[in-house]
Amino acid sequence: MPTPCNAKIVATLGPASADRATIEALVRAGADVFRLNFSHGTHADHQARLDLIRAIESDLGRPLGVLLDLQGPKLRVGTFANGPVQLVEGAAFRLCLDTSRPGDVTQVAMPHPEIFAALTPGAELLLDDGRLRLVVETAGPDFADTRVVNGGMLSDRKGVNVPGVVLPLSALTAKDRADLDFGLTLGIDWIALSFVQRAQDIIDIQQIVQGRAGIVAKLEKPAAIASLDAILAETDAVMVARGDLGVEMPAEQVPAIQKRIVRACRAAGKPVIVATQMLESMVSAPVPTRAEASDVATAIYDGADAVMLSAESASGRYPVESVAMMDRIIAQTEADPHYRDAIDAAHTPPLANTPDAIGLAARAVAGLLDVAAVVAYTSSGSSALRMARERLRAPIIGITPLPHIARRLALVWGVNPVLSADVADVRGMTDLALQTATRLGFAQPGQTIVIAAGLPFGTPGSTNLLRIAQVE
Repeated sequence: MPTPCNAKIVATLGPASADRATIEALVRAGADVFRLNFSHGTHADHQARLDLIRAIESDLGRPLGVLLDLQGPKLRVGTFANGPVQLVEGAAFRLCLDTSRPGDVTQVAMPHPEIFAALTPGAELLLDDGRLRLVVETAGPDFADTRVVNGGMLSDRKGVNVPGVVLPLSALTAKDRADLDFGLTLGIDWIALSFVQRAQDIIDIQQIVQGRAGIVAKLEKPAAIASLDAILAETDAVMVARGDLGVEMPAEQVPAIQKRIVRACRAAGKPVIVATQMLESMVSAPVPTRAEASDVATAIYDGADAVMLSAESASGRYPVESVAMMDRIIAQTEADPHYRDAIDAAHTPPLANTPDAIGLAARAVAGLLDVAAVVAYTSSGSSALRMARERLRAPIIGITPLPHIARRLALVWGVNPVLSADVADVRGMTDLALQTATRLGFAQPGQTIVIAAGLPFGTPGSTNLLRIAQVE
């Protein structure tokens, strides 16, 4: 069951997509990776959904990726004595560490000493997804006196964002650590880390995961954008989390930041997911707005590895239709003659090393000979990732003997992952590549395929062989 599109679809599972029939329908509609959002649901809920995914995967004979999305720290104000209060522009408003006194129109608790430790005069605080804005006038270890810049109604436990400050907070809470341990025992393929501010956050979780899953850095804070190169050097993949990013940064800056992140990930050969509100109106409507369709298409033109659905597939009225619509938008965009122009224009020059040389050669041969497919043998995923970095015109078949690598490759642009027994020699490698390309419908008798592999076989990261073969 090959993937017809190059760009992949990540679909979030939830109450609207918790049964086997719906999950299988999502796969048939175009979903490649399923996101389990650990901000909601119990461990039992997520295990049941994962079991269904693995059963469907077995029946369809197609590797499916599963991404565990950790909640991360949630910064919130406390409660109010008499319900919501109206904060008026220009009014003074105090935030304090003391939770014993209920809030009112003049003050409210904020039980996060780490925030107070980082605040200085002039810092901004955004409340309730950025609807209210405060500026700090004076601050101490247990209080902050602020002035209301943008007022509005504020109610119990609304979220707090501190956009201009690197907070002395770990990206992993106690809940996240428990969720992470649980997910690793289930064999999750990707872990999405929220609240990333610095490269050290990625290093910390890598030390726990120890290679048992790929790490996706969710870029949703200005500090992460400032440290983009350092974070990219440590992470396995990136998610452009535009929801929180749009709260903490001016909305008009988000499109350019999205493009910058996608370009940087393509240059680094790291998968990148564009997420949040892509087809938001389909939570309640059977069709998206034209602006939403254009938003998805823009990510595809930029060369993103994947686009993601959140509430659309998790809790909306039209989960399968949302995936099918996203799949149609991707297919239509990739069929546009200008699509290849955009992809090729953003191509990144290779580095002077053997894997990059093989990738560059594969790209040249695929273009010159009009090959039917490029087959990448891989035990770590690196050979297939290297082919994907080139954004080849031919479909990529990633053959691996390892189920967890096949599932991780389900996220990667243009790669059709195939699980197969290991090969012992070049002849066996060639025969299996030809058989697989033919079986999947990518190659016909008389057509040419290109094979990339590493010798000796089974050595991770050793891509050093390029072979051209013809289907008989």
